[in-house]
This record gives sequence, structure tokens and C-alpha cells, in this order.
Amino acid sequence: MGAHPSPRSPGAGGTPTGVPTAGDPGSGPAGGQSQDGLQAGLKNRHLSMIAIGGVIGAGLFVGSGAGISAAGPGILLSYALTGLLVVLVMRMLGEMAAASPASGSFSAYADRALGRWAGFTIGWLYWFFWSVVLAVEATAAGAILTGWVPAVPQWAWALLVMIVLTGTNLVSVGSFGEFEFWFAGIKVVAIVVFIVVGALAIFGLPPGDHAAGMSNLTGHGGFLPHGPGAILSGMLLVVFSFMGSEIVTLAAGESPNPVQAVRKAVNSVIWRIALFYLGSIAVIVTLLPWNDRAVAKSPYVAVLQSLDIPYAGTVMDVVVLTAVLSCLNSGLYTASRMAFSLGQRGDAPKSFATVNKGGVPAVAIWASVAFGFIATIFSYTSKDTIFQFLLNSSGAVALFVWLVICFSQLRMRRTLERETPERLTVRMWLYPWLTYATIGLIVFVVGYMFYDPDGREQMVLSVVAAVVVLAVGLILDRRRPRERAADESAAKVAERA
Repeated sequence: MGAHPSPRSPGAGGTPTGVPTAGDPGSGPAGGQSQDGLQAGLKNRHLSMIAIGGVIGAGLFVGSGAGISAAGPGILLSYALTGLLVVLVMRMLGEMAAASPASGSFSAYADRALGRWAGFTIGWLYWFFWSVVLAVEATAAGAILTGWVPAVPQWAWALLVMIVLTGTNLVSVGSFGEFEFWFAGIKVVAIVVFIVVGALAIFGLPPGDHAAGMSNLTGHGGFLPHGPGAILSGMLLVVFSFMGSEIVTLAAGESPNPVQAVRKAVNSVIWRIALFYLGSIAVIVTLLPWNDRAVAKSPYVAVLQSLDIPYAGTVMDVVVLTAVLSCLNSGLYTASRMAFSLGQRGDAPKSFATVNKGGVPAVAIWASVAFGFIATIFSYTSKDTIFQFLLNSSGAVALFVWLVICFSQLRMRRTLERETPERLTVRMWLYPWLTYATIGLIVFVVGYMFYDPDGREQMVLSVVAAVVVLAVGLILDRRRPRERAADESAAKVAERA
């Protein structure tokens, strides 16, 4: 069964066009299927674990060492500020998603609130980001598995995990949800155990030999050994590890009760970030000196080895592999659903908006996988050229997405209050002032990336990519009125004939 592209809202040029009614695409499932043809196969436990595990990416386990080296114990402030930013953005996104669940989430809301150009641009940039992530995670999974079974080449492992997870996504959304439930569950258990074991060691209880206390937080150059500016440098290193928090708002549309799922996810984002990010990083910088070489290389393994936990490296390899597979699984789902939404709105080939008998957008999945495969090939053949370009040109997409969410919420909130105030079951705090403050903070981070030598190339290439996609969107948008007029003229001629 195929889904036809949904009717576009008439608001062009950035005019808010309201929110869908109960019969519009994305307003929620009817029975076992949503209005746009996607199967409502995600259970509440799937969504709960997707929401919890979505903030725990592989970057937390393997990338946090670079942030600690850059900012010392002050990396806690970097994570706290970035976490606050994510909480505010998720609150805004939750307000819109609870009022109108949609497979395209923020891209669909940007389309309605800001104009077709905005939905087109941010939708394709987001798809590009997650398609590149597929290659990154497949390569990382291959590296870990080759370390365990050297006889199998890394590229073969990367190919295998891509094929397996593509298959699970093609079968049904329920199979994606089941895999993600267990992947996320392993990540959550690992982090909770790590925090509990670390906290015991900090206070001198087994498995620690003596109380570590707080000396590592203030020793070795102080809490901010590289000065206050390092907090911002740390933010640049950790900001992208939070990408994925928004996935639950895309997945909610394929659940029996999307509004409840979104509300629950948004309300729990604060404790999730506080526990998994701040809690685990606090354990690391409290137990070990921030400038320890082992911390820079693999902070979680360093902590476990310092506590004489047997097979610490192998245990963390398993956890990191799980996080990598989880990110790959979610990335494929997210990219395909964004492509599906773009197809629905006429911003991608119409075939992207079709679903198979299982209610899965198979064409959108294959298109995303194809790009991911090509990027994976480049990761082996042109790692320092083409693949590095793909990484850098998609690196700042998270900040662009957050900005678009902020501006969309500013306009969509007014429309909701005027037309359907009963849909505002989740509200942004201190609207509109806190939204303005969030925009200001994001713009400041963007500006600092241009200033920072390490972030400048990434930001410049990301802006170039955004400008190219925006230009394509504007050109297509100008052609559509002429195409519609030609179609209407042809139809009238046919009627007279």
C-alpha cells in the first residue's frame, strides 16, 4: 500500500499556516496505522527506551576524552551548558510535536511556520547528517569487530552490520523498535552501573581502595586549568554528541499514543542528561586526574582499570559496540523517516512517500542506505579527502536544526494560541523570552565556531552545504507555481476536448 504526497499548506513566503486537524497527515495514528500510511508499530516501552537511550551516543564513550583534555574538570560546565541548550530546544520541539505529531518533526513544522524553503533545507541537511553518520558508525563497528575476529576484514564487518540493520528496518517499525529497545537498554544499564561503582569508589567503598574525594577536581591546575575560555572550546567538542535527542519526536508518530509519548519524553529530558552525561563525566574527572593520558584515550576504560575491574577494556568494547549499533539503527530509521516526510511534501521524489505492506517506507530506507554505503566506501578509499569533507560539511547541522526549531516555535506558538489552544499540552517556559535567549546562545556558539581555529573549517563547510541546499530549495519553489499553472492549463484543455 502506498502513501500519496500530502496536500501542502498554502502559506508561502514564511506565513504561518496553522496546524493540521485530526485528519491531516501526522496528526496521529488511527487504529494500527497513521494517517500518512506508516505503521503504528512502536510500543510504549520502545519509545520510552528510545527517549532514554537517544541521548547516549557512542560519542559519550569515545569522544568525551577529547573534551576533558580541552577543558579539564571544567568540562562539566561545558556539558551542563550544552545540556541546558538541549533541554530548552527539546521543550520547544515537544510543544510543537505534542500539538501535531509528524513523521518529519521539526522539518514539517519549519515548513508550516517559516515557509517551504525552511522545511526543504533543514530536512535535507538532517537527512545528509544521518546518512553520513551511517558510514561513521558502520566503520567504527567494523573496527571493533575486526579487533575480536582479525580474520574478517574491517570492510566486511561494516558491510555485514549495515545489511543486518537495514533488514530489521525494512521488516517493520516494530523490529526497529525491538532492536533499539535492547541496544538502548544495554547502554542505560552500563552507564548506571558505571556511575554507581564510581560513586562508591569516590567515597572509599569497594571497589575503591581509598576515598578519592574531590582533590582531582581542584588539583592539577585547578577546576579550569586552561581558563574560562576552555568551557566554550569544550562545548564545541560535546555539542554534537547530544544529537539524537529529537529522534523520539519523529518516532512518536508511529506509536498508538504519540502525544503522550512526546510529553513523557520532553518532561524526562532533564534527568536523562543530568544522569547520563553529567553523572558519568563527574565520576571520571573526580576519580582520575584530567590530564592522565589514559583519560584522553578512553576515559571509561581508564576508570574501570583504575578500580581493577577485570576485563575492563573488553566490557567497554561491548558497550561501545552496542552504542555504535544503536546509533546506526536509529540513524537509518531517522534518515528514512525524514526522506519519507520530504517525499510527502513534494520536496523529494514521490516514491520516497510510499510504504510497503508492512507500513515501512522501503524506498526511503534504500535511498538512505545507498548514500550510507557510498560514504562508507569513501571512509576506506578517501578517508582524508572526500570522507573528511562529508564529515565537516555535516558537522554543524545540529546547530542549524536547533535554530530552526527555535524560530519555528516562535511562529507556530502564536498560531496554536489563536486557532487551537487546546493542543498546547506542552508549553515552552517563559515564552517568548526564553526562546529568544536560546536563539542568542546558539548564535553565540555558531560565532565562536567561526572564531575557533578547530571549529572554523567545519562551520564554513557546513554553511556552504546549507547555502547550496537552500538555493536548490528556492529554485524549486519558484518553478512549482509555473508547473502548477501549466498542469491546470493542460487540465482545462483536456476538459474542453
